[in-house]
Amino acid sequence: MKSKRSYDFYLILATAMVLFFISAICIWAMFYFKMAHIQQLSPTAKVHYLERMNSVVAPFVICLILLLGICVPKRLLSTSWLNRFAGFLGMFVLVVTIFFSIKMGLLIVLLGAFGLQATVLALALAGSKQLHFEKKGYWLRVGSSLVHLGLILFILDLFLYRMQALHLVLFWVTTVATTTGMGLCFYSGAVSRLVRSRKGQNIS
Repeated sequence: MKSKRSYDFYLILATAMVLFFISAICIWAMFYFKMAHIQQLSPTAKVHYLERMNSVVAPFVICLILLLGICVPKRLLSTSWLNRFAGFLGMFVLVVTIFFSIKMGLLIVLLGAFGLQATVLALALAGSKQLHFEKKGYWLRVGSSLVHLGLILFILDLFLYRMQALHLVLFWVTTVATTTGMGLCFYSGAVSRLVRSRKGQNIS
């Protein structure tokens, strides 16, 4: 149990650090864009700036996707099987990157993570006891599952941003899933009390 908790702690810590660096790069890029008057430069210079910023943030996005590819299965697998899965995932991405491209490898990881997270959400909604969560509580688990699903869809939306119709759908699904999930995580106790009181009223 101790190794499972430490594993969860390091995954959470790594994810938080990667998200911090991505946020810092985005904030710095916005201020630099304004102070350097990039908007007044030629279209070619603007494209060069965007490509430079994408190259800076790309390693952190790749790390985030790989972390998600490990974080999601940890709800379903034991620590030993999770280690095997992480090794397999790394080799799989490497092989796909060599024969196709790193974008294709990461897209496959994202789609796989989405399928697994959708399964986790379905099991959480069903009240399954087989899932591995740090905290107990039905609504807390459902909320956490929704937040993770929203994060995966958000990154998937970045990959498929050129598909305008799908982009709009993913944006709204991401917004609803993340907002609802955070609400359930923060107010899981209040939601539980509300549901119990409603059930008590229906019984009486």
